[in-house]
Formats: sequence, C-alpha cells, structure tokens
Amino acid sequence: MGDSSGQPGIHSYKSLAEEGPFGSLELPKRPTGSLVMHSMAMFGREFCYAVEAAYVTPVLLSVGLPRSLYSMVWLLSPVLGFLLQPVVGLASDHCRARWGRRRPYILTLGIMMLLGMAMYLNGDAIVSALIADPRKKLIWAISVTMIGVVLFDFAADFIDGPIKAYLFDVCTHRDKERGLHYHALFTGLGGALGYLLGAIDWAHLELGRLLGTEFQVMFFFSSSVLTLCFIIHLFSIPEAPLRVVAKDIPPQQAPQDLALSSDRTYEYGSIEKVKNGYVHPELALQGEKNKTPAEQTRRAVTVKSLLRVLLSMPPHYRCLCISHLIGWTAFLSNMLFFTDFMGRIVYHGDPYSAHNSTEFLIYQRGVEVGCWGLCINSVFSSLYSYFQKALVPYIGLKGLYFMGYLLFGLGTGVIGLFPNVYSSLVMCTLFGVMSSTLYTVPFNLLTAYHREQQEEQRQQARCGGPDGSVRGQGVDCAALTCMVQLAQILVGGGLGLLVNMAGSVIVVVITASAVSLIGCCFVALFVRYMD
Repeated sequence: MGDSSGQPGIHSYKSLAEEGPFGSLELPKRPTGSLVMHSMAMFGREFCYAVEAAYVTPVLLSVGLPRSLYSMVWLLSPVLGFLLQPVVGLASDHCRARWGRRRPYILTLGIMMLLGMAMYLNGDAIVSALIADPRKKLIWAISVTMIGVVLFDFAADFIDGPIKAYLFDVCTHRDKERGLHYHALFTGLGGALGYLLGAIDWAHLELGRLLGTEFQVMFFFSSSVLTLCFIIHLFSIPEAPLRVVAKDIPPQQAPQDLALSSDRTYEYGSIEKVKNGYVHPELALQGEKNKTPAEQTRRAVTVKSLLRVLLSMPPHYRCLCISHLIGWTAFLSNMLFFTDFMGRIVYHGDPYSAHNSTEFLIYQRGVEVGCWGLCINSVFSSLYSYFQKALVPYIGLKGLYFMGYLLFGLGTGVIGLFPNVYSSLVMCTLFGVMSSTLYTVPFNLLTAYHREQQEEQRQQARCGGPDGSVRGQGVDCAALTCMVQLAQILVGGGLGLLVNMAGSVIVVVITASAVSLIGCCFVALFVRYMD
C-alpha cells in the first residue's frame, strides 16, 4: 500500500476519499467480500424495519394507545429526522474521532435502534414487572412504547445517510456503484426475511412459549441480527480519521505541490478559505495545532454554515432531491396502506367490526395476504438490484430511473382500478422495481455529481483558478435521505385526510399511481444525467 515515490505518510490517506487530502491519490479496488460486509448494515436495518411493520400496530393496540396519539407517533420521528438529518450530515463531514468520520455516528444510531426496539417490543412486560398500580402501569406502558417507536424510527431513518457517506468516502467510483447495488440487494433480502419471520405464529411454537410472547421472540431475532450485521459492517472497510490529514503531510513535499483536495477537510460551505486551490502546509499544521478538534467541529457545524451549504445547493442537486421526494411520496403512499387496502378493498373486510365477526376475520386474512405481497416486493427488489448492473450499459441511469417510476405508476394504477388478489400480488413485483430504483439510482447520480465536481476542482487547482469549494458527501447524502422523512410527513399528514374525504382507502393507491407518473415526467425532463 506504500507509495512508489518513497514519500512517507501518503498511504495513511487511502481511506479518506477518492481524492486524497493533499494531492491525487487512488483508492484501492475493494474486494467483493468487503462490499458485501459493508452492505450487512442495510440487511439488519431492513430486517428490523420489516419486524416493526409487522408488529408495531399490534404492540400499540395491546398497550391501549389512544387514537388521538397515533398521528403523533408516526409524524414525530420524520419531523425530527427532516430537521436534524442535514445537521448530522454536516457534523460527520467534520468529525475527528479516531475511528473515522462516519462510523461513530453509525455505531451511535445502531445502539439507538437497539434501545428503541427493546422499548417498544418489551416495554409493556418491563413496566408490568416494575409497577403494580393499573393506572400508572397503563400510562408508563404507553409512554415507554411510544418513545421506543419514535426512537427506533428516528435512528433507522437517520442511519442511512452516514452509511452511504461511509461507502462514498472509502471507495472508488466503480466500487461505489457496486456497493450501492449490494446495498439494494441486501435491503431486499433483509426485508423479505423480516416479513417471513413476522408471518410465523410464534405463540404456538416452543420458542414462543420459552421466551414468553411473540414480541419477545421477535426482539430476540431482531436484536441478534442487528448486532451481528452492524459488527460486520463497522469492520468491513478501514476508515482513516480526519485529523490524519494535517499530521501526515510529507515534509519534503513543496507547498506548490499541495493541491487542495476534494476531501471535505477545508472546503465545505467555504468554512476554510484557500487561495487559488492551494493550502500552505505550515498554515494547515499551525491551524490544527492551535485549535482542538472540539473547537474545530463547533466552528464548522454552525447554523450559518449549514444554511449556506443547503441554500447554495446547485440546481441539479436540488432537482435530484425533488425527484427523490416524489418517488418516496408515491412509494410510501402505497406501501404504508397496502395491507389495509388488501383487507378492505380486495377482501371486503371490516377492521371496525367485532373481533369475532366474519367481516373482521376476512379483513385479517386480507392483511396476511398483504404481508406476503410486501415479502414478494422485498424479494423482487433484491433480484432486480442484481440485474440492474446488466441493464445500465443498455438504458443508462436515466432509463433505470424512468422505468422504475413508470412501472410502479402503472402497477398501482392497475390494482387501484381492478382490485383483485392475484393481480395485486403480481403487481407487488413492480413495487420491488421501484424500491430498488430508489435505493440505487439517486445515489449513483450523487456520486457522479461529486466525481464531476472533484474533476473541476482538480482542473482549477492545476490552472491556478479562483477559489472553489467542494461539497461534503455527508451533508449531500443527508439532504437526499431526508427527502424520505419529508415524504413520510406528507403521506402521514395528507393521506389520512384524503381517505376521510373520499370515504375509501382506494384513493391512496390511485394517488400513488398519479404521483409516480408525475415523477416519470420529472426524472425525464429535469434530472441531470452524466455520460
């Protein structure tokens, strides 16, 4: 891994970014095993998401949560995520922890996910063991369960940005593309396994009787899978700490050779100004010595710098975020209400009738079939993620993006206009195409944008051009992923009102189809694609 020129210290920059902090440095090609290990975080995250989708409503009903608090449970987490995700992204761009920039945040958010699952799956049992008074027990059980759901959703939504930024920091452009495909593949596999385990009636099995309830069984599986997957992920690819940038400047390298890197050490939102694309090594070293890492981080991550970065977002970045928002709004509109749609519209059941009535049992049957549909979606998402690499040379990223939105819009339109059990399950394969598209294509475009900007910065540095700034990958990943939270806010706040006005949940599926088809036009006309 050493450099052939014999200059010391250069090898320590290998895992910082595709372009080294002080000069042009090539990252090594990552083996497939490392990229698979890196993708295990997405497997564990999606597995736990599937468990939450299957069990959170029964858990909330079992603790007696009032209907008036349902909207608060579902909206609080995306609101917090939408507001705070860019802050975390910018903070991780300037994190100086010894373990790297991204992994400390990933570890912290993973622990928060584990704690949230423990609270919402075991909260009622823990409170029952500690509190005897029925009134206090009810209040505490509701409180602990609500906090657990919000904490889990908050951490699970947040963690996607640092995971993507970690991949972008330590991989070449080609390995980034490969890594994103593996991410989508293992996301689908994790979701499929989570839905399958959630569909098993554990209460009548030996493991269910041993652990107490099916909630404890699913916590056992979820916590084990999440812990194992995140341990594998965190040790997948080395990540150099940011402070190594100032320490390992080769002393014999002349100041004029120290081109400003594309790494986000000095230039993110123009926090540190550099003349003509160069930085003097003595100034860099003195500045680092005179300020502690905490002081540098506080200086870097301010409201002013965050707003400057977000408001100065180039138009093609902004269009990518809008297209991502449209896609996730359409996708969540359908997926969050799909089991209810199957129970009410396809099977003609009634969730509000007596629990021993035929109408309610029919509704439950529809919900179970809907869960199998979500499992089909996850499996096909994994399969399509694998075949995406073969399609890119023929139709490009634009074709993949357009096709994902188009097929989803047509599929949801078909099941909305012609609700049928078999057609609905078949159309779930198209949902998988959309899911895989949303997890890969926007981030592939983001890496292409960053690559282009790095090339421009390098050219400016060689030609002695004017000051320039390179956008940080952490905050751009956060800006893109927080569109998911904004979509959750729009869906949670708007679709319930729409269903009440229309009097039928079928309006949700038609809305998802219409939004997706609008997205087709947007990604074809406004999103910028690279050659």
